[in-house]
Amino acid sequence: MDRITSILIILVMLLVSVRSASTTEPTAKLKPHPDAVANTHAPGEVDKPELVPFIVADPAKMQGIVVDETQAKLIGTWQYSTHTPPYVGLGYLHDQKKGKGEKAVIFTPELPKAGRYEVRLAHCYNIRRSTNTPVTIHHADGEKTIRINQQKIPEHQKLFRTLGVFRFHKGKSGWVKISNAGTDGKYVIADAVQFLYRGN
Repeated sequence: MDRITSILIILVMLLVSVRSASTTEPTAKLKPHPDAVANTHAPGEVDKPELVPFIVADPAKMQGIVVDETQAKLIGTWQYSTHTPPYVGLGYLHDQKKGKGEKAVIFTPELPKAGRYEVRLAHCYNIRRSTNTPVTIHHADGEKTIRINQQKIPEHQKLFRTLGVFRFHKGKSGWVKISNAGTDGKYVIADAVQFLYRGN
């Protein structure tokens, strides 16, 4: 093996190491939501190991304003899990497939300025997920509720799905709510919401 090849191999190994560290170790220590039930899966126990590289361990490093489930308001009992990557932060929440119509997670950002924001929702996916999860966006012009299929692969890094572009006021008057109403028989996932500024 010549010297150039050896150097290239070392560089590739360093890049993989840096990527692994950035996706598995947050710079700030995140704490689980105090109102959520603890995860029952052991570290590394996942159903799709090939999706582990898509985990975003530190939401603070992402573009825009990201509200993780650790900062959200929980209505009803939600449980942590890390069994199905990818996810943002420590893991994701699910509704335990029960208490339908009684549970919700509300994500409220603190937006630095008024304007139009693209709203993206993070969720892992598989056949056990709800196909008609109701998501309500409360914005400057009112509210919009859409139903999403959480079995489908999100279009942004297999993790985030675009809900639309909406106008918001500066501050904390806007929010996004994930509910489990009308989702009988399937799990509803709540993970994170991203707000990306798109102009006035």
